Amino acid sequence: MNTYGNPILEQLPNHLKQYVVDQHYERYTPVDQAVWRYVMRQNYSYLKDVAYYPYIPGLRKAGISIEEIPHLQQMNDHLQQIGWGAVTVDGFIPPVTFMEFQAYHVLVIAADIRQLEHIAYTPAPDIIHESSGHAPIIAEKAYAEYLNYFGKVGAKAMFSFKDFQQYEAIRKLSILKEQANATDREIKEAEDHLIDVQQHMGEPSEMALLSRLHWWTVEYGLIGTLENPKIYGAGLLSSIGESVSCMRADVKKLPYNLNTVNYPYDITKPQPQLFVTPSFEHLLDVLNNFANTMAFRVGGKESVEKAIECKNVCTVVYSSGLQISGIFVSANNQHSLTYVQTKGPTALAVNNKQINGHAKERHSSGFGSPVGKLVDHEISLEDFTDELLQSTGIIKNQEVQLEFTSGIKVSGIVKNILYRYGKIVLISLSQCTVRNITDEAVYFRPEWGDYEMAVGEKIVSVFCGAADKNAYEETIIPTQTIIPSPNYSKETQALHQLYQHVRDIRTNKSPIDQLPVIWEKLSTHYPKEWLCPLEILELLLKHDELHEIAHDIKHYLLTKATQETTLSKLIHDGLQLAARNNYSTH
Repeated sequence: MNTYGNPILEQLPNHLKQYVVDQHYERYTPVDQAVWRYVMRQNYSYLKDVAYYPYIPGLRKAGISIEEIPHLQQMNDHLQQIGWGAVTVDGFIPPVTFMEFQAYHVLVIAADIRQLEHIAYTPAPDIIHESSGHAPIIAEKAYAEYLNYFGKVGAKAMFSFKDFQQYEAIRKLSILKEQANATDREIKEAEDHLIDVQQHMGEPSEMALLSRLHWWTVEYGLIGTLENPKIYGAGLLSSIGESVSCMRADVKKLPYNLNTVNYPYDITKPQPQLFVTPSFEHLLDVLNNFANTMAFRVGGKESVEKAIECKNVCTVVYSSGLQISGIFVSANNQHSLTYVQTKGPTALAVNNKQINGHAKERHSSGFGSPVGKLVDHEISLEDFTDELLQSTGIIKNQEVQLEFTSGIKVSGIVKNILYRYGKIVLISLSQCTVRNITDEAVYFRPEWGDYEMAVGEKIVSVFCGAADKNAYEETIIPTQTIIPSPNYSKETQALHQLYQHVRDIRTNKSPIDQLPVIWEKLSTHYPKEWLCPLEILELLLKHDELHEIAHDIKHYLLTKATQETTLSKLIHDGLQLAARNNYSTH
């Protein structure tokens, strides 16, 4: 993984590094560069009046130029000055992973860029959205703190297997919509599949609700007053279409509060309402209030049940501080939480550091242990003194019988007592039997080997993922949808050369008198083109040369804007900007 000399990236854990891909800057075509430049020029012209004030200077602080697609090296050179970094990924990544990158002060940048056909808006993440949308606002300290805190909260959010199915469906649809050779049938089938998945989601998980808060703030947030809001959300900052339409009166402006989690969103359509926060500090307050309802702060039986529903690696934390990481399954049907059980590889940790000798290889078939207090003891076992251990019979190499208030009974010979930070976290026993004297259910038998009994009166926290992710070598469920590499025809490659010629003229690498030849080739062989002719016209107006050709190109573009309504606003906006030439190259 390329860290670009940024120490922020060097501290990324392995389970996040697996998502990072090389930028491959050489793959961006001259058309891609023209798309970037058009969007950024429009953004600069419009957003300087409606974006939250740090946006324009934030572009410079993030190492982003209007003239060319940003290099990750340049972005990291700038971002590390404010304590952040940036990496490129392959399109959509799971929401929990996206948020965890934020917890490490790292922005995730989609390596691809939208097609010309989707220049105003794309449902797929692309480098325009991720860099020009997310990066500039990072320079605002209060917002950066919110983004980082959101990452820390999001990294612990419980998700369901349904969430992953929805993620895969959205990823597939977004890729198809940006794929030049995708058929209408393929897109329709992907849309129908996404609708079907969404209709069978059931109750939203923590991650689903948290994703809504993320969407209505980080992606589509407004700040200020309901009467005069400013844009700060990356989805709006990077969409030259919706950044304008969102300010219309028919798009409701609602106060941002905890009730916002009740508003789902559709990533493929313009939003019918947006939420306005009075300050970035208010965002932190709302997020903290929501976090107070999450399993990692609530704990208990309800939170363990969320881990069971997740069907992926989760961690439960005992009140002693012991952390059990694995895939949790139902152990009993009692109303109170009396026993936790995993299946498959399970690891034990304390304070997010794996305990020596208790890696997932040690507990490869699962792990189970009681929760609660011992009968006739007010003090929790984790807080037993040496005297209490002696009086209870918990002595090395001696047989003991421990009966919990839940009815679970543990009988065996004590082999070891493990302490961490002044608390008992684990008791190892040989020749052990664990059973429930209420219903005679047996949880462990002597012939299964030594028994490791977790110690703790309560489950105080439950969160998604392993406690020590590097030691657990956690790999998130791999995506099944791969973004194909583009394969350009000779005709398309010739068009790219024309775009490059125009770019070379703009940067004084080629003489301006070549423009008439380029225009002739465009008008003859590429009658659908509008962006390259617009760039030629801009140069002619700027240099005040070849007036007759400039007049022909302008007439051509105005005719196209009249005949093709989908291009009308794009062309007229481009013409206005070309006439003014009032943009900055920073």
